[in-house]
Amino acid sequence: MRATVRRTERLTPHLIRVVCGGDGFAAFTPNTCTDSYVKVLFAPDGVSYPDPLDLADLPDEQRPRMRTYTVRGFDPEAHELVLDFVHHGDRGLAGPWAARLDVGDEVLLVGPGGGYAPSAEADWHLLVGDESALPAIANALEAMPDGADARVFVLVEDEHDELPLVTKADAQVRWLHRSRGDDLVAAVRDLAFPTGDVHAFVHGEAGFVRDLRRYLLREHGIERDRASISGYWRRGADDETWREEKAAERAAEERGNG
Repeated sequence: MRATVRRTERLTPHLIRVVCGGDGFAAFTPNTCTDSYVKVLFAPDGVSYPDPLDLADLPDEQRPRMRTYTVRGFDPEAHELVLDFVHHGDRGLAGPWAARLDVGDEVLLVGPGGGYAPSAEADWHLLVGDESALPAIANALEAMPDGADARVFVLVEDEHDELPLVTKADAQVRWLHRSRGDDLVAAVRDLAFPTGDVHAFVHGEAGFVRDLRRYLLREHGIERDRASISGYWRRGADDETWREEKAAERAAEERGNG
């Protein structure tokens, strides 16, 4: 999908909203997942792509780098798609790119994908993440019906990075701050689990995701099909390196289970 930037907004000191649109979204069909995502394509310096673009036809040196972002919203009438980017200064690829965008700049995307939406059959919901998971957590809360029981833990830098979360659910939201040394894993471990069937969503930095996967699946016995748990990124690794490490860890885990 080929789109252009229509507007940007600095939501918090570390979160940039980009609204892109155009006729490239005329055939875009959003899915029903609250973690629905698209991949943003970043061309190598000096490379421009034809329209239409077939990635399979590109030589290796012209292939784009890709980053995955949750669809925060889509307006089919306006052909507008909303993405939120975490920005930590000059570090990384997509954050600095989003900070430099101007109205009219081109954006290339593929998608959508996704795999989670809060189950209507669950007795309660556990949502855990950092800034990278905040758009999906916000989507999930907005999708929950009146009175749904939700326990939410979000790790951000400080109080300036907190966002209003709109929901009809009976949601207990706890914001944790890196600046004061809050421990996301410890906070979830301290939670007195309600009775009944839980549907869990745990996404963000790979370190805490790994620890909480073990805690929820092994110590609490939550079935894998009742938990969406995945590391969106790993501290100290770019996305390409993290994908390779993630694939290797998954293969090792499968061998161990065998």
